[in-house]
Amino acid sequence: MIERSVYVGLGSNLADPAAQVLRGMEALNRLPKTQVRARSSLYRSAPVGFADQPDFINAVAGLETMLPPRALLEALLELERESGRTRDFRNAPRTLDMDLLLYGDLVLQEPGLTLPHPCMHQRAFVLQPLLEIAPDCVIPGIGSAAEAMRQCADQRVAAIPSPFGRGLG
Repeated sequence: MIERSVYVGLGSNLADPAAQVLRGMEALNRLPKTQVRARSSLYRSAPVGFADQPDFINAVAGLETMLPPRALLEALLELERESGRTRDFRNAPRTLDMDLLLYGDLVLQEPGLTLPHPCMHQRAFVLQPLLEIAPDCVIPGIGSAAEAMRQCADQRVAAIPSPFGRGLG
């Protein structure tokens, strides 16, 4: 099995969101055949879809993994469940959300798993932390993440203090 570079988006707006995201980052490093290589700063963003809820804290982790995409997705969903995540309705508040954003340059569409993540190029709260740790990132089928971020210039995302800054600090 070949080791792949992947990016995972993390977000939370319940039960001490910053701590939830930081615990999520730590949990990623405990996945089998997986190592966190880069962690973005934390960012605050307004909710998308269902607006009547608290702001989100978001981040992106860069991983190296030998897990295949489906196994990695299942592991992420299990980490969400362990954090108390429930799926009451679309865009509901959540303790922890983990999205598989990119898996190398793989383009894949199968039930429950689309790569790259289908909305990532439209979300500043994904792109800004992604560009912090992967400034030259290209989204397969879309193009430059930096250009996608320029298209999201109207979306407000603010960096917040974090125990780790850029990279693995």
